[in-house]
Amino acid sequence: MLPIDDVLSQLLDALDRQSRALLVAPPGAGKTTRVAPAMIDRGWCDGEILVLVPRRLAARAAGDFMARERGERTGETIGYATRLDSKPGKRVTVMTHGIFLARIQADPSLDGVSAVLFDEVHERSLDNDLALAFALESQAALREDLRLLLMSATLDVDAFKPLLGDAPLIESEGKSYLLDVHYVGRDANAHVEPQMASAIRAALAEHDGSLLAFLPGVREIERTADALGKLPDNVILHRLHGQVDPSAQRAALSPPPEGKRKLILSSAIAETSVTVNDVRIVVDSGLARRPRHDVGAGLTRLVTERASRAAVTQRAGRAGRQGPGVAIRLWEEAATASLPAHDPPEIVDADLAPLLLSSLLWGEADPTRLPMPTQPPAAALEAARNLLEELGATDAADALTEHGRAMAKLPLEPRLAHMLIAASDAGFGATAAIAALLLGERGLGGRSDDLEARARRFLGDHGPRAKKAMGLAKGWMKRVDARDRPNAARIPEAIALAFPARLSRRRDASGERWQSVGGRGFTLDPASPLARSEWLAVAEVAGAAAGARILSAAPIEAEAVERLMAKRIERFAELDYDAAKGAVRAKLGRKLGSIRLTSASDPDPDPDAVAQALLDGIAKHGLEPVPFGEATRHLRQRTGYARSRDPDLPDLSDAALIERREEWLAPLLGGSRKFGDLNKSDLHHAVAGLMDYTQQQAVERIAPRKFQSPAGTSHDIDYDAPAGPAVQVRVQALFGLSDHPMVGTTPLVLELTSPAGRPIQTTTDLPAFWSGSWADVAKEMRGRYPKHRWPDDPANEKPSLKTKRALGS
Repeated sequence: MLPIDDVLSQLLDALDRQSRALLVAPPGAGKTTRVAPAMIDRGWCDGEILVLVPRRLAARAAGDFMARERGERTGETIGYATRLDSKPGKRVTVMTHGIFLARIQADPSLDGVSAVLFDEVHERSLDNDLALAFALESQAALREDLRLLLMSATLDVDAFKPLLGDAPLIESEGKSYLLDVHYVGRDANAHVEPQMASAIRAALAEHDGSLLAFLPGVREIERTADALGKLPDNVILHRLHGQVDPSAQRAALSPPPEGKRKLILSSAIAETSVTVNDVRIVVDSGLARRPRHDVGAGLTRLVTERASRAAVTQRAGRAGRQGPGVAIRLWEEAATASLPAHDPPEIVDADLAPLLLSSLLWGEADPTRLPMPTQPPAAALEAARNLLEELGATDAADALTEHGRAMAKLPLEPRLAHMLIAASDAGFGATAAIAALLLGERGLGGRSDDLEARARRFLGDHGPRAKKAMGLAKGWMKRVDARDRPNAARIPEAIALAFPARLSRRRDASGERWQSVGGRGFTLDPASPLARSEWLAVAEVAGAAAGARILSAAPIEAEAVERLMAKRIERFAELDYDAAKGAVRAKLGRKLGSIRLTSASDPDPDPDAVAQALLDGIAKHGLEPVPFGEATRHLRQRTGYARSRDPDLPDLSDAALIERREEWLAPLLGGSRKFGDLNKSDLHHAVAGLMDYTQQQAVERIAPRKFQSPAGTSHDIDYDAPAGPAVQVRVQALFGLSDHPMVGTTPLVLELTSPAGRPIQTTTDLPAFWSGSWADVAKEMRGRYPKHRWPDDPANEKPSLKTKRALGS
């Protein structure tokens, strides 16, 4: 007797009356294995019952258990269907969501199916949400008699109720055994594996029964196994994750031999849908590994995060399914409240290309119109549309092409489906099927980051898992009519077809830094054998988009890159502006995305393009390289000063000249590759031409170019001087001047010099100077320059630069 049995009659009565229902039952209540068999004899149930579970392990375990309960072999009345291993039943088949999606796409009416049960629907995988959406639409449009039942231990009723209308909610209280929870904490700055190993050894010594330990992934499982060292003789170590052979998974779930106890190091695969027999102890790292899709980078990466409260509750419950148990958590008790309440739905940060392709095949061009509890984000959906168009799956109108329709009918994600079809057309489809297998099934051919090496090992492996996997690959080969023999040497070409933007060329001698066709930088462990390659066909990466780490790849020859990517290779004529030299370098070459394949100097670049590059260069880097002469510099000074008095005059500042560069500079650039080739006189006339005659006259009036001294000498006025317009002039040239010279209403700053050109005084009040400090200056100058005049009354002296002898005095 299981807890679910108390509400089975209520549930079945509800489904007799209507076609939708929700069932909430805690872990261990029996919902996965009790509900479907109970439906078989209902009047409305004359067909097949499909039970959808999130993982293959759960599908096999549930199918095997229900068959044993009936005293039958798996595959008679009750069975299971997964990608690698299938024994479908005549009445009940437990399957993964991916298998169901392929089935409902092929037969939207689900002919011969009486009910679809969604187990652990709260896990909210992309396939789970999509399977539910298609089933709801099928029921509404084609199959009013089809029963849909949503089941979960932690069902978010608020999210699913709107999709199911007035569907009844049936709840099972379940049976709970005493569960003792201990918090032992851990050092977040230290590796988790030694701390897990220590907690496991202590728990085995202090408590009875088998132990289930939760770790985020395979790497941590293996490191924890190493850190455990030698275990007691009565403890059998099991690993439980997606890469483990089905027989080993079954052994981990089964009761231990008499007198033995199990220690199971597991990923999140054991959280739900399965009962791990004899477990009385759970040790939880509190960590989970989840995929996160970076839309901007076009990369999906695995990140290790804190598990949600719902997940750690499910994990702890494993210890209390069959009797009193203990849960040991490697974090402080107070930290539990800060854990996220639930795992986020995969749809919010997943690659949505598979969803969009499935939706298009279903006949819905806009997935936001599908009945799903969470709508797909707009940015991720747009990225998915771009990817499908790039793969040739859709046309410019976002409609499925024939190629896209063929892709959608393959049980593979879009990149791999495209790879399989394109490779088959090119004569190596069987090899592409092996590549898809290695990328979809972890652990086949070992764990090397070299996919070609893994393919060689896999093709030589004749073990049970390898045989089942090869059967799956042969099914794909048949669907694309691939008749070649798998050839590991062509694995890199297959990967390149699937991930053309990840094709990468080495950027340094060590092989640590790589440049991808798509523009992203990748890193690789220099100790990897792959680091010696010049080119890599990269399949998997992890980490930040700016420096993602290569997880798996295969060396590919440059010749294969050229051949496979021939349609993507472009010729370029590139102009590069050198700001320091004010010159443009012209190059010709070929490129594949962001990678230059060849490059050489261009002897005859397009003059208009060169001119534009020069203009763009000064817009970005400034006017410094333009060889303006002194006349132009002085004109711009004067105009700037004049504008301060009359704002209607033209602006000849750097910013203004850059803004108007097309007017004055562009006509001078024909045939020039550098600013140094330009004529200073031409530049002056071009800049001056930005003013009309009236404006030029206004500048001349407000800011004259020259100062004419009483002695007849002419001097440029400096309008950039800090104190105002200034002129440098020998003092003798100003003799006889009783009024101070002006620029408009502004006194001209007079920088007075000796006959040798050395400064002797600066003044803006010449009369005051004559009557004041001139006497002291003259006294000193007479001793230094006795040949020149230093009169006592310069205001009444004849101006001249001549010596006393030349003047006859």
